Amino acid sequence: MYTEENLFSIALRECSNIGDINFHKLVHTFGSAENVWKASSKELQKITGIGRKTISDIGDKKYLKFAEQEIIFCENNNIQINLRHLGQLPFLLKECEDAPAILYQKGNINPDLHPVSIVGTRKITSYGKSFIETFFEESKKHKFISVSGLALGTDKEVHTESIRQNIPTIAVLAHGFHTLYPSGNKNLSEKILSENGALFTEFNSSRKPDRENFIQRNRIIAGISDSTIIVETAFGGGSISTATFANNYNRDVFALPGKITDKFSQGCNHLIFQNKAIAISTIQDLINQIGFNSPKEKIEELFPHAETVTQLTDSQQSIYKIIITHPQISLDDLAEKTAQPTHKILTTVLELELLGKVKSLSGRQFVSI
Repeated sequence: MYTEENLFSIALRECSNIGDINFHKLVHTFGSAENVWKASSKELQKITGIGRKTISDIGDKKYLKFAEQEIIFCENNNIQINLRHLGQLPFLLKECEDAPAILYQKGNINPDLHPVSIVGTRKITSYGKSFIETFFEESKKHKFISVSGLALGTDKEVHTESIRQNIPTIAVLAHGFHTLYPSGNKNLSEKILSENGALFTEFNSSRKPDRENFIQRNRIIAGISDSTIIVETAFGGGSISTATFANNYNRDVFALPGKITDKFSQGCNHLIFQNKAIAISTIQDLINQIGFNSPKEKIEELFPHAETVTQLTDSQQSIYKIIITHPQISLDDLAEKTAQPTHKILTTVLELELLGKVKSLSGRQFVSI
C-alpha cells in the first residue's frame, strides 16, 4: 500500500525550508522525491531559486525517521497518502500552483462526482440554514459531492444536510489525523466516512489545529472545486480567504446576498459589490451556473417572486438597457456610455443583480438574465 516514494516525500516535505512550491520544483527537476533526497548539495543548488538554506535539511536522517513513523501511523489508521507529483490529488486540486505536495485521505470518493465547495460563518443564522436546506433538497437529484471544512456553524450544516439527502461529502481538516477539531464533530466525521464521503488533510500527525492552518486549509477547499458558495460571512471572516483563493484559481464564486444591516451578510454583499462573487438570487439560477441543470428540469426558486414585473428606477433602467444591447459589456465601457463614475455604476449593477436582472462575469463584465 505504501511505497518508498511515500517515505521520501514525507521526509522531504518535513524539511524546515521545503514548502509545497519548492517541493514541486525539486521533484519536477529530479523526477522523484527519492532522487531529490539522494542528490548532492551541488546538484540541488543548480536549480534556480534553490539556495543552501533551502536544501540544508535534505538528507538528514531524523526526517527519514519521522517519515517512517508517519507511515506506520497511516498504516494503523487506514490513511491513504496522495502525492501531487504522481497525479494523485483529487478533482481540480492538482491544477493549483500551490497545491499540497502530500494530501492524506480517510475514506473513499467517487471521482466522477461534481465537487461543490460550500463555506460560511461559524455563527450561521436561520437564513443561512434555510438556504443550505433548500439547496440540498433541490439539487439532490444531481450527482455531486459537497466540500466543506468540518467547523461549527455553516460547515457542520453542509455536511449534515449532505448526509441527510444521501449526497456524499468531503471534510477538509486543518490538522493531522491524530486528533479532531472541534471534538464535538467526531460523530459527524465518522458518519461522513460511513456514507461514502472522505476526510482530507495536508497536515501530518504532528500538526495541531493551529490558527494559521485554517487559512492554509481554505485553499484546498477552494482549489478542489470549480465552484465555491459563500453562505454567510462577516467582514474579514475566514470564508473571505476561501473566496480569494477561488478567485485566484479562476474558479466561480457565488455568495448569498442579505440585508446590509445583517452582520453575517455584509461579507457576502461586499464580495458581490467588488465583483468577486456572483449574487445568488434563485436555486434554479445557481444550479444552472454550477452546471447541474439540464434544460428539461424545473427547479423551484429560493426567493419566489410575484408575477408582476419589477419596476426599475430611471438609473437602473438606463444601465439595464445598455447591458441588454451590449452583452458582456465591461465596467469601463459602461462608465463611458453613461458618463458616470464606476462606483455609482457598481451600486446600480448590484441592485440589478439582486433583482435578478443582471449577472456579473469575471473581469467585471455584465450580461442580462
